[in-house]
Amino acid sequence: MTFTVKTIEAQSAAAIRAEVPMAELRNVFDRGFHAVMQAVGAQGVAITGPPFGFYPRMPGETVAVIVGFPVASPIEQRGEVEPFELPGGRVVTATHIGPYEKLAETYEQLMAWTRAEGLTLADGMWESYLSDPSVEPDPNTWRTLIAWPLA
Repeated sequence: MTFTVKTIEAQSAAAIRAEVPMAELRNVFDRGFHAVMQAVGAQGVAITGPPFGFYPRMPGETVAVIVGFPVASPIEQRGEVEPFELPGGRVVTATHIGPYEKLAETYEQLMAWTRAEGLTLADGMWESYLSDPSVEPDPNTWRTLIAWPLA
């Protein structure tokens, strides 16, 4: 696994927010991606990157998540779809290859690596889903970019 520290620009996004038990997370993604695509399309704003799931804090009994897409310019709120900004600044990144159920292993490796490097992780990390499961049905090939800001 390769980890990279880099500085990124903040990015406008359109998203929905939810806090649900972990078992309901997939439903939030399915509903959120659909709602965001509709709201962004209705406003004539371009989607500029892959879908993401932003996690403002570590999951507990429930998981808080912000689900959406980066966009070319800020949107107007429409229903539950609201403007959001993926943070800029110094982040550590890694690309997870494989099923979503194994993401926890990549997170564990990322946290161990940052500790070994003397780096401190900040709150709020996100995953950008680089593979579309409807196009790539084999979960062993799915690519997920993890970005975790540094304190």
